[in-house]
Amino acid sequence: MINKISAVLSFIVLLTFQAIGQENTGQYPIDKDTQLITYQDVIQQAGSADELYIRCIEWINVQYKNPADACRIRNRESGVIEILHRFELLNEEEGSKGVTAKVNYTLKLEFKPGRYRYTLSDLNLLRQSSSRFPVEKWLDKSDKDYSNVYESYLRQINTHALALINSLKAGMEPPVIKQEEKW
Repeated sequence: MINKISAVLSFIVLLTFQAIGQENTGQYPIDKDTQLITYQDVIQQAGSADELYIRCIEWINVQYKNPADACRIRNRESGVIEILHRFELLNEEEGSKGVTAKVNYTLKLEFKPGRYRYTLSDLNLLRQSSSRFPVEKWLDKSDKDYSNVYESYLRQINTHALALINSLKAGMEPPVIKQEEKW
């Protein structure tokens, strides 16, 4: 009996230390295969694949100023939508609040009956010189070109990404059907 209790307590302690270790690796979701920042989840949602696809199109039309330009792929038969768009990064240093750069992203949405999956990835900095590079370079604090402002940029990207995901989830909720009042 004591061995079982000590085994359970050891397991709980091990899980606690593992969770603490994961928190210290950073607050950005890193894909195991690509080693790139990738936000991905499968959301259980009532509706057929086609209903979910239509709800997503309605969300896109509200979310983006120019939805036709933002959507690179709209394939109703395969249940796939791919969006290429950008976040603007602000310079948060004292006395300067202008847009300093833009970060392009890809948002892939896939639909199956009763669920959909989003994958927000391919975060690339686009500067005015048209040069592009992955924002994951900002995670390496040992890089000789590292700057403290990169932490601010990564926080802004995370904030934009989470806001976009929350907006998507809200837009994918089934519409509320108001019952006609009988009087």
